[in-house]
Amino acid sequence: MKRKGIIIVVSGFSGAGKGTIMKALIAKYDQYALSISATTRNPRPGEENGREYFFVSNEEFEKLIKENGLIEHAGYVNHYYGTPRKFVEDKLNAGIDVILEIEIQGALQIKKQYPDAVLLFVMPPSAKELEKRLRGRGTETEEVIRQRLNRAVEESVGIENYDYIVINDKLEDAVEEVHGIISSAHNTPDRNKEFIAEMREELGNL
Repeated sequence: MKRKGIIIVVSGFSGAGKGTIMKALIAKYDQYALSISATTRNPRPGEENGREYFFVSNEEFEKLIKENGLIEHAGYVNHYYGTPRKFVEDKLNAGIDVILEIEIQGALQIKKQYPDAVLLFVMPPSAKELEKRLRGRGTETEEVIRQRLNRAVEESVGIENYDYIVINDKLEDAVEEVHGIISSAHNTPDRNKEFIAEMREELGNL
């Protein structure tokens, strides 16, 4: 039975560690690919086209929107960001699970188009711990930390729309938990309709 990949959408508060979990997951297991977004912003030093992002012009991006070439897209600070459909579907057809790290609005857009996508929300063990991690980075001003904490209040409203929450207390445990959730998702009946139909047909022919 050929296994088809699943879309896994990962969201979470800034500072909850979702990016770190995804990097560790991809380094440990070879069945996952991190989706690469298209963006109209310019590459930063050290960034490569097709590695961090697909860097495209405004015209190219708008053409992708018009041709339904993006699964989801949004505008942030005068630039577009979006998930190219072809990249994702090529990976799924090759049996690779595709991880998309995006915000709640984008996650719900994807669930509408791909009802069998798995939505995960990464949370810290407590709000105090979230604040500690944001401060511990040592890279943010007090104003930015406050903005991120205020944003977390807004983001917490949509958590009920997710399939699973993952508490990121110890990184290794969170990575294994995410891997376990995805492995289990592959075995649900609604993701194995073809196999079930074949089995019924074979049983009928015995």
